[in-house]
Amino acid sequence: GDMPESCVAAVLLYLDPPEICQVARLNRAFRGAASADCVWAGKLPVNYRYLLAFAAAADDEGGDGGHGNGKRSSPSSKKDIFARLCRPTPFDFGNKVIEPICSLISTN
Repeated sequence: GDMPESCVAAVLLYLDPPEICQVARLNRAFRGAASADCVWAGKLPVNYRYLLAFAAAADDEGGDGGHGNGKRSSPSSKKDIFARLCRPTPFDFGNKVIEPICSLISTN
């Protein structure tokens, strides 16, 4: 717990997303560092804004598979964006699904 969050974040840059989530359970400093945008920015694809806009449009279309009203707030952190891209994206009013985008993302 004495290690600064910024030092922990610097180490987390080299881990894969599942490993980051595991380390976040260690203590408060690791949890805070694991939520830092600098850690998750490198895990997102270059075109993540486009992909997020596509996913948001699909959510607004109501293609959320019946889980809510189709209206969702925009993810605010890079971690939330990564998590959104890791969910399947239904579109065409739920008749078609794009597999999770994070399965296509290379973290190296």
